[in-house]
Amino acid sequence: MEQNQMFCYQCQETANGKACILKGICGKNSATSASMDLLLFSVRAISIVADALRNNGVAITDKVNHFITDALFTTITNANFDEKSIIKKFEQGLSLRDKLKLEANKHNISLPIIDELDWNGSFTEYDQKAKEVGVLREKDINLRSLKELILYGLKGMAAYLEHAMRLGYDDYSIHAFIQHTIKVMTVDKVSMQSLLELTIQTGEYGVKVMALLDQANTNQYGHPRVTSVNIGVGDRPGILISGHDLHDMEQLLKQTEGTGVDVYTHGEMLPANYYPKFKRFKHFIGNYGNAWWKQREEFSKFNGPILFTTNCIVPPTERDDYKDRIFTSNATGFPGCRHILSDKDGHKDYSEIIELAKHCKAPTEIETGTIVGGFAHHQVFQLLDKVVAAVKDGSIKRFIVMAGCDGRMRGRSYYTEFAEKLPKDCVILTAGCAKYRYNKLPLGDIAGIPRVLDAGQCNDSYSLAVIAMKLKEVFALNDINDLPISYNIAWYEQKAVIVLLALLSLGVKNIHLGPSLPAFLSPDIATILIEEFGIAGINTVEEDMKIFGL
Repeated sequence: MEQNQMFCYQCQETANGKACILKGICGKNSATSASMDLLLFSVRAISIVADALRNNGVAITDKVNHFITDALFTTITNANFDEKSIIKKFEQGLSLRDKLKLEANKHNISLPIIDELDWNGSFTEYDQKAKEVGVLREKDINLRSLKELILYGLKGMAAYLEHAMRLGYDDYSIHAFIQHTIKVMTVDKVSMQSLLELTIQTGEYGVKVMALLDQANTNQYGHPRVTSVNIGVGDRPGILISGHDLHDMEQLLKQTEGTGVDVYTHGEMLPANYYPKFKRFKHFIGNYGNAWWKQREEFSKFNGPILFTTNCIVPPTERDDYKDRIFTSNATGFPGCRHILSDKDGHKDYSEIIELAKHCKAPTEIETGTIVGGFAHHQVFQLLDKVVAAVKDGSIKRFIVMAGCDGRMRGRSYYTEFAEKLPKDCVILTAGCAKYRYNKLPLGDIAGIPRVLDAGQCNDSYSLAVIAMKLKEVFALNDINDLPISYNIAWYEQKAVIVLLALLSLGVKNIHLGPSLPAFLSPDIATILIEEFGIAGINTVEEDMKIFGL
């Protein structure tokens, strides 16, 4: 594969359903891809030493744990396109590795003799090293498939863990699992069976990290409430905040209060509208636009600055008039865009964004009306009697979990058509930006229960699992798969991978995954997942309706 400029197949849009080898469909170029491969090289090294130290009773510092979490998040799809910032993190990683090695020597801990631990090349050698340490370093296609499946799950796990950490919630055991798992995949001679077991274990920790983030969000901002979210605009300048990080949302709202500048959510930040603590801010207007992939046409019309708190950046071109209004933070980055750093206490100064907003026109209205959301587990439990009654009297025949990601592919219109053609006695359970395919459709309600119940962000798929487990208990069932729930999930990137693994670890079977199965699944591994868990792709809407018994 020497002719390849890069090799990446971690997202759903990967070129030709195989791999991006010249430039990423996401917009990532080969230099950025190489810098990410190097950063992951340093992550493997740090994880190996940290795991050895931990096994010998040496506590691992927050600095180490936070570096690995941030590095994994940085390499997620659509997060960071700034090669220089990624290389800087890589060099920090090598320095951190060497300090940990000295600590291991002090405790007489032996370490394996491998490239990750010993290489110290110069800047001029980075390009060659990147070609050696990428995805294709594992020659066995099936082992590679499982290792990448697990790694992408860890990336999604790291994203959720970082959000919780910003709110002061952490779990040492999750860091230990991430580092031990990376060590096992790097150093140990592992069989397919042991990797399959590790895949499910990754899902178990995925449940754990999503529960931690749910606790962090709800303790800090209250339990989401059913909310009608305004999708129109006001007449004052605005700031558009995109991504997933609620801590950033809180800081922005506080700093913009009384400035004459309004705040709007975008994409996966939409569920911020559901949290009680944010409702007190009168200048919090509502949500602007749709899913992440429409941002080029919508950001131009917003007129004000845009703050990216996490992934889901569509790289702006020089022709896009909003590029100078983009700000990035946390693990995100884009060359030429201003980056907002945190101080040692996690505080960010948004004065530059606010000052720019004051000199911008108010957003151009692109739609009007409201959309309803806020059906996380706490809220649904309050409606549980009504839901159970509707199931028992036949008003609700089936719930369809349509959580996950949205994307650019034309084939994703399948999900809109599927929602439109669902029988009127079916209710959609959703979380993540996949909802933008149908959350503005006039689907009505069943006995006062909306036919689209939006739990929130992709991490709030945890809420959907909690709801399913509660219904299993209420209906006194032995198996979660006996519930009248079908799973028709769209995926795009690595946070969706950890959600999928979490569902598998809970015993959920017969999940339909689309619009295409992951390219990183080798034919043999795909067959195993199909046979053991009932994983399936999607067909036509009509065919899948029959499969689901609708």
